[in-house]
Amino acid sequence: MELIASKEMKKYFEEIQKKIKLAYAISSKARSKGYDPEEQVAVPLAKNMAERVEGLVSTIAPEIQNSGLSKRIKELEKKFGELDWRVAFTISLEVAEQKICKFDNKLKAIEAGIRVGLAYLTLGIVASPIEGFVELKLKKRMDGKEYFCLMYSGPIRSAGGTAAAVSVIVSDYLRKNMGYFTYDPTEEEIKRMVTELYDYHERIANLQYLPSEEEIEFLIKNLK
Repeated sequence: MELIASKEMKKYFEEIQKKIKLAYAISSKARSKGYDPEEQVAVPLAKNMAERVEGLVSTIAPEIQNSGLSKRIKELEKKFGELDWRVAFTISLEVAEQKICKFDNKLKAIEAGIRVGLAYLTLGIVASPIEGFVELKLKKRMDGKEYFCLMYSGPIRSAGGTAAAVSVIVSDYLRKNMGYFTYDPTEEEIKRMVTELYDYHERIANLQYLPSEEEIEFLIKNLK
């Protein structure tokens, strides 16, 4: 895409690109000497948000690198619009279904799909897709059917409340499309959650909003 700018501004950007290429050339030459654990420069260049998403997720799912993911994101943005959540849902499912690239197994593909969706929602600029969402586990319901168990850690906070919450929706979208089932809590687990929430509210710190017992029971019964 041609840059629309004044001659001075174009010259400024060309100078930046020239110095970046020089810096990468020097870094690559230094790495090639074998003094570092890795012989390649760790941070890939990204010219746009789609390339940032591909570069970020590829650090933990190398199958993504040079897979055409960024090109596909740009195609979806032309269809749905930039930053539209449908882009995140669609590209997540395509990665999970291994339409973009192949993975060692189905679980890794779905996990990568969730990371890609979260990376798109967070513009490819925070660590939440690779460090905040830790892994996906498949656990057994009481009837033996499998459900999604999402594992998160502290860095998910960098995603912000909305993107962190939508990552769960993305995961549920994949769950439905990939043929997995919902969680089926026992009555004991439901009652324990009610007790723990009220104990936390009364003994540790007041919650900004404390749901009623009926609301908590409804939420736990309907976890996806």
